[in-house]
Amino acid sequence: MLVLASASPRRRELLTQAGFTFEVHPAHIPEDPLPGEDPIAYVTRLAREKAEAVFAQLSAGTETAASLVVLGADTTVTLDDHILGKPEDAADAARMLRLLSGRTHRVITGVAIVSAVSTEVAAEVTGVRFLTLADEEIAAYIATGEPMDKAGAYGIQGLAARWIPRIEGCYFNVVGLPLALVSTLLDTAKAHASRGE
Repeated sequence: MLVLASASPRRRELLTQAGFTFEVHPAHIPEDPLPGEDPIAYVTRLAREKAEAVFAQLSAGTETAASLVVLGADTTVTLDDHILGKPEDAADAARMLRLLSGRTHRVITGVAIVSAVSTEVAAEVTGVRFLTLADEEIAAYIATGEPMDKAGAYGIQGLAARWIPRIEGCYFNVVGLPLALVSTLLDTAKAHASRGE
């Protein structure tokens, strides 16, 4: 049984689109970066902690642990090695969008697969180029509410698509779940399980 340890509707849609059958059990863990933590270390740590927390919760005192596979993921936006998480308010969203304006930033998603026999962890990195944004465009975008629950204060699959002339890497990673990486990690976890490792 595959379980997605995330409340993200975008991750749910992507997994469904890729043909996976799964249940959703969001993880509730602190998501603050550790002092001096590298962006890749940050997202892979959170992905693993989310998956481990849900695995522990669902397998406690039950017989389902052997068949349970939990997928955890965490996505962040980085610019000059600074982590841009979800904006705290409209002013914070505007600050982030001004930073991204006219520049190329990185979107990093950590992915973890936790089962009774193994833990697989990896990260996907995609470069995203932004056009130069006018303050009026930023204000109008924030007024839609779209940036408020997204790392880096934008969604590539939404209205912000018009400002992104190119990306380098996996598009689905920018949406929130690199599907090819997820498939590879799930295959690796299955191989461990079949060998009884």
